[in-house]
Amino acid sequence: MNYLKIFAPATVANVSCGFDSLGFAVDAIGDEMTFTKTAEKGVKITNITGANLTYDVDKNAASAVVKKILNETNADFGIELTIHKGFSPGSGLGSSAASAAGAAFGANQLLGNIYSELELTKFAMFGEEVACGTPIADNVAAAVYGGFVLIRSYQPLEIVKLPVPSELRVVAIHPQIEVKTKDARDVLPTKIALKDAVTQWANVGGLIAGLYANNYELIGNSLVDIIVEPVRKTLIPHFDDVKNAALKAGALGAGISGSGPTIFALCKGEEVAEEVYKNIKESYKNTGIAFEMFTSKVNNEGTKIIESK
Repeated sequence: MNYLKIFAPATVANVSCGFDSLGFAVDAIGDEMTFTKTAEKGVKITNITGANLTYDVDKNAASAVVKKILNETNADFGIELTIHKGFSPGSGLGSSAASAAGAAFGANQLLGNIYSELELTKFAMFGEEVACGTPIADNVAAAVYGGFVLIRSYQPLEIVKLPVPSELRVVAIHPQIEVKTKDARDVLPTKIALKDAVTQWANVGGLIAGLYANNYELIGNSLVDIIVEPVRKTLIPHFDDVKNAALKAGALGAGISGSGPTIFALCKGEEVAEEVYKNIKESYKNTGIAFEMFTSKVNNEGTKIIESK
């Protein structure tokens, strides 16, 4: 294989109760990237569309990951890279994670598929560190593995892929505002009450149990965040209106995707998802804030090849 084109999905991290430990991939939006083997060693970005990102190979999350993999394998070839961003950076949908995961996947394919998904996640975490200063795993793991993932441990890294009930759908709204990750981190509490921690642990356990049991009611009852959402929602205008509109239309639950500003809702079935979409759109249309929306299945494949030769 000397050339391939891949799709790297957008992702929802935290999933309400699972701060920094849960995430899932979406099917509807993501990045497309191409990888071409070259005789000249090293990595070069030849084109970026869809977003204004750096061409500096050491500062771009995708090229930094490719460079690291080529160096670690002492590859006798180089890679030319193109990136088409299918969704906005800063959306709370894992933009840098899609680039980093896609880069790890693509480079690995040209090397003969020598790395495991866990190893690819570690490489992609390096890309997250380049992009935002922290090697977090929830978005990149979801983009690599697909479906729902649990980051069971960071030291050592342990990823658990969770089952996805077949009727589960996600509706998301991305208000066109910026929520800086630093600001979203700065509002987090440094201490929490033990009773709140117990409630949150129980919700994480309930959500995972619900996924395994195909129990949509349990999933919905568990999509509750009493620690992070109450402080972060103040950064997202009309958050409560959106969440209430989603729940009123039958959503299982709704919350902040990553650090925001995107708000996601999980639903059972296409019909409910359509009603939730309409209700959320109606609740936001007179706010004076531009927004984008999508409805999607959960992407159970993760990053995948679209074309190769």
